[in-house]
Amino acid sequence: MDNGIEIYSLMLRSRFFEEKVRDLFASGEMYGTTHLNIGQEASHTGLCLALEKEDWIVPTHRCHGFNVARGSDLSAMFSELFGSRYGLCKGIGGSMHMSDRATYNFGSSAVVGSGVALAAGLAFALHRQKSRNIAVAIFGDGATSRGVVHECMNLASVWSLPLMFYCENNHYGMSASSDRMISTNDIASRAAGYSMKAFKADGNDFDDVYSVVKKARAWMTSHSEPVFVEVNTYRMCGHSKSDKCVYRSSEEENEWREKDPITRYEAKLALSKTRCRQIRAQVIEEVEKACEKARAGRDNTLTSDELESYVLAPHRLCGIRKSGLHSTTYRLAIREALDEILTEDDRATLIGEDVGLYGGCFAVTAGLSEKHSESVIETPVSEEAFTGLAAGAAALGEHPVVEIMYGDFSTLASDAIINHAAKLRYMSAGQFNCPLVLRTPMGSGTGHGSQHTQSLEAMFLNVPGLKIVCPSDPFTAKALLKEAVRDPNPVLFFEHKALYDTIGECGDALSSFPIGKAQLLSEGSDITLISYSRATLTCRKALSQSGRSVDHIDLATIKPVDIQTIKESVLKTGRVIIVQDTPLAGSVGASVSAMITGDSEMFAALKKEILIISSKDYPIPFSRTLERAISPTTETVIRALESF
Repeated sequence: MDNGIEIYSLMLRSRFFEEKVRDLFASGEMYGTTHLNIGQEASHTGLCLALEKEDWIVPTHRCHGFNVARGSDLSAMFSELFGSRYGLCKGIGGSMHMSDRATYNFGSSAVVGSGVALAAGLAFALHRQKSRNIAVAIFGDGATSRGVVHECMNLASVWSLPLMFYCENNHYGMSASSDRMISTNDIASRAAGYSMKAFKADGNDFDDVYSVVKKARAWMTSHSEPVFVEVNTYRMCGHSKSDKCVYRSSEEENEWREKDPITRYEAKLALSKTRCRQIRAQVIEEVEKACEKARAGRDNTLTSDELESYVLAPHRLCGIRKSGLHSTTYRLAIREALDEILTEDDRATLIGEDVGLYGGCFAVTAGLSEKHSESVIETPVSEEAFTGLAAGAAALGEHPVVEIMYGDFSTLASDAIINHAAKLRYMSAGQFNCPLVLRTPMGSGTGHGSQHTQSLEAMFLNVPGLKIVCPSDPFTAKALLKEAVRDPNPVLFFEHKALYDTIGECGDALSSFPIGKAQLLSEGSDITLISYSRATLTCRKALSQSGRSVDHIDLATIKPVDIQTIKESVLKTGRVIIVQDTPLAGSVGASVSAMITGDSEMFAALKKEILIISSKDYPIPFSRTLERAISPTTETVIRALESF
């Protein structure tokens, strides 16, 4: 078939697919929402045909056209929109999340602009793996107001990543026109501020888009640096299915209708009207057949058990092994783990602010950059960007260990953690895993005030797809960090600052401890005492001064909780005290208490109400005296043990 006709047919395939989807939503056959890219066919078709087969793309929520241009099966796309198991993502992703690993389409992000960080991660992985391919971050004009886009532009430039920033300027961020919301009428000019070469194309002219992308990609590969491409286009439909376009004039719409990319390309081909009708009829028939095939299986959805299987990647738990025990501090145990990880695993990297010569804010990483110069990578101050980058890199098989300087700053990286790392496997129906580890110090006791001393681990408790570890001693700190890197799922690893100088036994490289297993630190018959992180140290000091017979359980992992160990103890003692350094509301203690009372056997065994000893519901103050008064103390726990 003539190449021009193939291109014409591909743009028609996208147009007719979108028009069919529009009709299906209008008739109520499809559920949810959708964002169509009618009128932008030259933009996505020109880009995709100009790329190499193994170049990765990360589209926006307006993604269908990119799937079509990249070669996704139309029936599987319709099935995804119907929500059936035959969809690209088995009906889990829907309109805004159409991952297709087979066509090097990472899938889109429904959060405007945040997919750019994932694309940066793909580029980082390609660079680490010495691939000659590139990644393309696709975003609209509205996304250029997002901080993460600018963070990634800076990061990609500083690290010379093979990343193309592809801005589809369709002049509207939902209903807000770009001339009202963007401080320049030349978005591409912003690239100069990041020492990046910019290219511009007429986004409604296939030949221009194709030519410009080819030139931009050639520049990238010859200069080993990122580029910025802006294409000027227009969506001939609303932002989403419910958008009536009341914010646009009919004159404006008619003006752009005259620039319809398909009719413009049709004119270039100079085909007869009969031939055009023939090609259109063929494509319409193809789209209709794909739709009918999908419609026939629309009611065949995943079962609940199948759905659950995509939340976490399977991982075989290690056993508890203590080998080569030696005395060290909590800080040095974590450093030992990082050293062994970077030595043993050529896919592992340590990424974060000041983790190099400075050694990290709490000197945990001191000396590692000299020994592992290629794997210890310092970042700009841009938590959202480098955490999102790590999630993208992990999905391509890298094993990044991200350090966030203070746990408080995990709020800045929360989009990357919650919306991407935790959901990549699930939304893609298992096409991608995310073996990302995020380490960060938390907690009070250092006089750093309210924004540097929070314990925010509970903030992530109700996010499916995450594992959360809070070790309390050198042995579990080292063993759990090494196990976290082996886990194919994202693991949040919280280190309490007040534990860094504590001394205890630590194992060698052969030692192990599984994620999801609690430690029984002492055995008794009177009380079940449950704690984790620094609260475990508080409880151990209290127990050394108390005569009560206590089962002391150190959770070590707070998600998933080792409920079996807790149950065995509760059935024996019938009395439960939980100690934690966070406020009560939405906490680990509240969650564990609910698990206990929700189990009929444990509930029946209780002799008293569960007691939860928590921090006061205040931000942490600066004053040493007030800071100590906020959190549970040894004396508080002793009094509770003696009176319970």
